[in-house]
Amino acid sequence: MRASGVAVTLVVHEHKRLGRGLALAELAEQLRACDVGLEFLTGELQGSHDPSGVVFTVLAALSGMEREYIRDRNLEGHEAARKNGKAIGGATVTDEAMLSMAVHLRGQDLSLREIASRLVITQGAKRGQHPSPATVMRMLRDHDTSITERSVGADDAKLRP
Repeated sequence: MRASGVAVTLVVHEHKRLGRGLALAELAEQLRACDVGLEFLTGELQGSHDPSGVVFTVLAALSGMEREYIRDRNLEGHEAARKNGKAIGGATVTDEAMLSMAVHLRGQDLSLREIASRLVITQGAKRGQHPSPATVMRMLRDHDTSITERSVGADDAKLRP
């Protein structure tokens, strides 16, 4: 960053858009070193500020803590929902017929994208759409893992007297 003799001000919607915690403090230090001012359009720091100011540094630390607090509360909510038998995540769009077709298409050396474009979701709100390549990859990976686990379990049973 360089401000060559001209007063430069970085205008940002809200301080949280610049970063949080140490990343925001490091950016503020770079801006101060280049003599670049900051102006926030909304939020707790609305208006112009010196990026090296104490208020700015404290707010950067608080926004980092706020993010961690939100994350922790979110994880606690997911854990409580799982304990109550709730499923976390989207609805299942795969079924045995789709898995069977995906395994068959993989045997033809097609890419995940090509396999996904040939599969169709048959249930739920996404009926008639194609699954994403990531969904196909996850479905095939889970299938391969279960096959491996079954074969390892069968091998272990053969070794027992």
